[in-house]
Amino acid sequence: MTLTIALDPAETEPLFLQIAARVRSAIITGHIAAGARLPSARALAAQLAVARGTVDAAYALLAGEGAITTRGAAGTVVSGTARIEAIEHTPFMFAPETTIAAPGPLPFQMGLPALDEFPRKLWSNLTVQAARALQPADLARADPAGVPALRQAVAAYLGVARGIRASPAQVLITAGYQGALSLVRSVLLRHGDPVWMEDPGYFFARQALEASGVRVVPVRVDQDGLRVASGIAAAPKARLAVVTPTHQCPTGVALSLPRRLALLAWAAETESWILEDDYDSEFRYTGRPLPSLKSLDRAQRVLYVGSFSKVLSPALRLGYLVVPPELAAAFNRASHMMTLGQPTLEQGVVAAFMQRGHFARHIRRMRMLYADRRRALASALEAAFGSSASVEMAAGGMHLLLRFAGPHDAAALAKRAAAAGLAPTTLSSYAIAHDCGQGLLLSFTNIPVESAPSIAARLRGLTVARPTCDLG
Repeated sequence: MTLTIALDPAETEPLFLQIAARVRSAIITGHIAAGARLPSARALAAQLAVARGTVDAAYALLAGEGAITTRGAAGTVVSGTARIEAIEHTPFMFAPETTIAAPGPLPFQMGLPALDEFPRKLWSNLTVQAARALQPADLARADPAGVPALRQAVAAYLGVARGIRASPAQVLITAGYQGALSLVRSVLLRHGDPVWMEDPGYFFARQALEASGVRVVPVRVDQDGLRVASGIAAAPKARLAVVTPTHQCPTGVALSLPRRLALLAWAAETESWILEDDYDSEFRYTGRPLPSLKSLDRAQRVLYVGSFSKVLSPALRLGYLVVPPELAAAFNRASHMMTLGQPTLEQGVVAAFMQRGHFARHIRRMRMLYADRRRALASALEAAFGSSASVEMAAGGMHLLLRFAGPHDAAALAKRAAAAGLAPTTLSSYAIAHDCGQGLLLSFTNIPVESAPSIAARLRGLTVARPTCDLG
């Protein structure tokens, strides 16, 4: 069938969400009947003059909601009417202080590695070599599960660095963390399934889960990480638990060993699944590296997610998902239905970067650099704020937490900071149902040591709405 869709480039909402909203509306209002076959992603992308990946993302979102079903060669069709009418839609929203892609990294901007230290020359050389090595077969179609060389490199790296024993067949290359989460939603979750989510927790993961129609169950986090007993009390037979055990997002605490074992025991007993987001475990500055939850998993209930965004560059849009052996076939089928794979050239470059030892050397260099930048920013903040705020430094990660001593409107400060060219993130924007206090999350990765004092002073100067005379 032909769809008549009008997109508005002036809208702040991403194009894939506009497409999903218009298709969804047409289904609910009856303009597209149940069982109708939708245009292919390629055809609709050509009609709308957008990238095919944009339509793929819209279709993946609708499939996760249960509005449409992908049937491989048979095409994409609208699901049954009863299923569609049951969908509860959650508007997609950015975090309160999140802005659309600003040029260049801003001070305190979360989620970015040190872009000034990206190995550009080496990367350029590897890219040229990978391009010259491409064969006609490589240009035909990417393997949706990932280039074999990269899957092998990831499996080998995880075995050494994270103690994870997995074959390349268990590794899928994804479009970052969100791509991995989309696959998990497609294979394991159905509308209305209860899913544990850390509270506070990563807001984009929560929004993606809510948009797919599952029931997010907020589970409080304390100094030992996820309160497993609270999760069991709230939803004892949850289908999935989404956790960041090595460096909890956003508080930075680590999931204690007793709770790790309790979480694994719960999953084994209830035949539930655990999604381990190990987003920045490479960067630990004190103590011994913590084992991954997956490395302790004897019952094969943990799915492990990693990303190259925090180590190399978010622009790569590459991550990986390690699944238990019994799920490998199902996830491979889902990856074939939901995506035609990630760019082959970029995967080849990353594979060469890992196989030749550059990846491990880059991580070691970044760990040393971040340790210096972390220490410098913490010292600068303590000097600038004095007793009015405290700096919480986790054992690892890529950001600090600045907590205020008295009543403080962190959201208002974040807005003033954004207007002044800084990009702190409020702690409260990660909260779901429980108050986690007032504070700012401040990334140190893109703040050189010599710039830390002046940037900390800029933030301190914004803590009042109007200039005042500090006699302190």
